Amino acid sequence: MANTFKLITRDVAPNAAGTPETLYTVQTGSTIVILGLTLTNVHTSQITSSVTLVSTTTQTNQTQNTTAHLCKDIPIPVGSSFELMAGNKIIANVGDIIKIDASVADKVSVTMSYMEIT
Repeated sequence: MANTFKLITRDVAPNAAGTPETLYTVQTGSTIVILGLTLTNVHTSQITSSVTLVSTTTQTNQTQNTTAHLCKDIPIPVGSSFELMAGNKIIANVGDIIKIDASVADKVSVTMSYMEIT
C-alpha cells in the first residue's frame, strides 16, 4: 500500500449559496485520511459556511453511513479563517464526498490536506 500526501484547493466556493459544492470524491481503490481543512472568508462582510461528508458506505455489521455535518453554519468574520480539523482526523472511503457550502456564493476559499492510501 502506498501513502501519498496531497492537497486540494478551491479559490472560491460554492457556485451558488445554499447549494453545497463537491470539493472531493474519494476515488476507486483509495481510502483517505483528512488531515486538515481550512475555510477562509474572501468576502467584504461576515459569511457562514458548512462542510458535509456524504457517505453511503456500510461497515461490516454496522448501519449504512449517511450524510453528516462536519461543521454547520460556522460564522467566519471578514478576512478570517476557520480550521475545521484542529488536530482531528477523518477517514473517508471510496465514493465518500466532501461538500462545501456558504451563505454567499463564491466567497469561501478552501484548502484540504489529506493522505491517500492506495
